[in-house]
Amino acid sequence: MNALNFEIPPGTAVAVALPDVLPAVKPRRGFIGLIRRYPTLAFGSAILLIMLFIAVFAPVLWTLDPTAIATSRRTREPSLLYWFGTDMLGRDIYSRVLYGARVSLIVGFAVATLASVVGLAIGLISGFVRMADSVIMRTMDGVMSIPPILLAVALMALTRGSIGNVIAAITIAEIPRVARLVRSVVLSLREQPYVDAAIAAGTRTPQIILKHILPNTLAPLIVQASYICASAMITEAILSFIGAGIPPATPSWGNIMAEGRALWQVKFYIVLFPAVFLSLTVLAVNLLGDGLRDMLDPRMAKSV
Repeated sequence: MNALNFEIPPGTAVAVALPDVLPAVKPRRGFIGLIRRYPTLAFGSAILLIMLFIAVFAPVLWTLDPTAIATSRRTREPSLLYWFGTDMLGRDIYSRVLYGARVSLIVGFAVATLASVVGLAIGLISGFVRMADSVIMRTMDGVMSIPPILLAVALMALTRGSIGNVIAAITIAEIPRVARLVRSVVLSLREQPYVDAAIAAGTRTPQIILKHILPNTLAPLIVQASYICASAMITEAILSFIGAGIPPATPSWGNIMAEGRALWQVKFYIVLFPAVFLSLTVLAVNLLGDGLRDMLDPRMAKSV
């Protein structure tokens, strides 16, 4: 059979059928896309990186000896020579603030790491081993009944002031919060079908915890660790401010504010600059935690 040939007269409009559904525009990926999707994560990370840069490279950022005493230049106001002024002993506040970043960041990161590791182990055991749950949680409840600041002060009263003792005191106060968070996650995970299947297959309890439970607790644990880091920085500053933390000779933001509180009304800048740096650092860590929560939460990630 011969095919029929149809010719379209010139000037005739022809309608072309287009698909009803256009292809969805894929979101931009990569570093720029990450910044657009999670601005709080990007902003907090940027500030925190700046603080880390200041802490690491403080000796080369036009600083002086933060412990050098010169009574001839005491309580000088901020100027081109002394950017943040000097304190009542003539020490350069700019140098002391930059070196003080080291203390706060070391304490914050160390407490967050230690409290997360120890609290994770306690929470895993308490949440999965039913026989140990009651004893462990009642102990954690007893520790949590004491305010963290009072517990840290009491522990520091038993030891001498040092960075290591401050880290240990704050860590002990933060462990119960991590343990309770991990336990609550484990209690919901151990009822999942894949855990029941692993138990029915004869898998040992340590292997179930490491392979099936532990990976699913890391996301909330990372977010909690960021808030513990910020809380540890504030607690360290409070301990130093009341004279129960870092030795006064060591430049830390809490010590600087404690030394300048007597002259606050006439020389406010002695307290102002370390307080601003402490607030910015804590804000950066909290923003980082909010961004990590949005990024690691599947429900939040789908809505972005």
